[in-house]
Amino acid sequence: MPTATRPVRLTGWGMTEPTMAQVADPADADEVAGLVKDARNRGVIARGLGRSYNNAAQNGGRVVVRTTAMRDVLSFDPASGEVTCEAGVSLEQLMTGFLPAGWFVPVSPGTRQVTVGGAIASDVHGKNHHSAGSFARHVTSFDLLTADGAVRTVTPESEPELFWGTAGGMGLTGIILRATIRLKRVETSRILVDTVRTADIDETMAHLSASDANYDYTVAWTDCLATGGSLGRSVITSGNFATVGDLRYRDRGKPLAFSPSALVGAPPVFPSGLINARTVALLNEVWYRKAPRRRTGEIQTIGTFFHPLDGIRNWNRVYGPAGFRQYQYVVPFGSEDVVRRSLERISALRAPSFVTVLKRFGEGDPGMLSFPMPGWTLALDFPARTPWLSRLLAELDELVLGAGGRLYLAKDSRIPPEMMEPMYPRLADFRRLRAKVDPEGVFGSDLSRRLHL
Repeated sequence: MPTATRPVRLTGWGMTEPTMAQVADPADADEVAGLVKDARNRGVIARGLGRSYNNAAQNGGRVVVRTTAMRDVLSFDPASGEVTCEAGVSLEQLMTGFLPAGWFVPVSPGTRQVTVGGAIASDVHGKNHHSAGSFARHVTSFDLLTADGAVRTVTPESEPELFWGTAGGMGLTGIILRATIRLKRVETSRILVDTVRTADIDETMAHLSASDANYDYTVAWTDCLATGGSLGRSVITSGNFATVGDLRYRDRGKPLAFSPSALVGAPPVFPSGLINARTVALLNEVWYRKAPRRRTGEIQTIGTFFHPLDGIRNWNRVYGPAGFRQYQYVVPFGSEDVVRRSLERISALRAPSFVTVLKRFGEGDPGMLSFPMPGWTLALDFPARTPWLSRLLAELDELVLGAGGRLYLAKDSRIPPEMMEPMYPRLADFRRLRAKVDPEGVFGSDLSRRLHL
């Protein structure tokens, strides 16, 4: 019996560009294969927990296969930390299941509400890219359902082209059914954190450059509205997993305790315009002033350090019904002036982004469409109705292109397709791979059609 589908209005986490699709929630790989076979003439894309900020997991008028019902852990090797699980398993599920045994996910983005399949398809990165790379670097194999109905076990050694086309390939080579990942050994579920408050962008970038080697995880929250001598002032938090000896005595009895539940839920409706230049300037001032000038050795929980916004369910609602656009770029080292000029334009136009994050990337992986490369990455959240936003982002596009940088495909919602080739030099290789493994174009999304992927 065919798996049922139903019409659903979908958006990304940014809540922009809604489209209707026929959504299915298969319980196993056989149901996924049946859905792909039945959708050959219409087109299909996989979807996890819907945390891409754009329309990468939307498929207007076509079929969307949501994998979140496929969340079984199939095997675990307690000696190596290798876990095999279905694609719908979330990073939170891995944390909850394996932290008690001393294992943490190797890479975590800013939310743990991401499926393993989505983490591979977006080749997600975290605060430890400079030390650990992207998520796909820690994947030893995955089972991929391709357009011809075959399920292929793909490894970096057996099929490197397909592996690195799928990692970062936004679901366009097939549907990931299962994956094997190497987890990270930890002694506790706490982070030993150092905090530094910097006065301007020069001090921020200098500190990040000088301290990378000392920490596995580091990130700067940056005040995007600061001007003049305070341009780019930031709060930098850096950390490593704590040892049992680092913990307070009362916490040593349960060194691997982890409580992932959200503390509060955002109301279903926020008024438009709540996030604006005035409110963000106030929030930025408070956030910056409350941070210590320098603090060392603070013990923080995983939720506080890695996923502060996960403490609020549906926090995206705070932007109102119009939603928001997240914009993230990377430019090579040596292009520090691009970051400075970006902040100058943002502050001059009073474009409000409270969640403004600056980090350094290490070596990228071979993914054809993987985002990270060695350099500086800046991520920003703007309310979709911000005045002059289209003009501002177009100016930032030109700065990024001129420096040989690129935008993140899991977040972009508006660049024209002609910008893709200069940003992603291996785009032609990716298109050839798609033509080989999916000659009839069974897999596609709103994103892929917009960017001609």
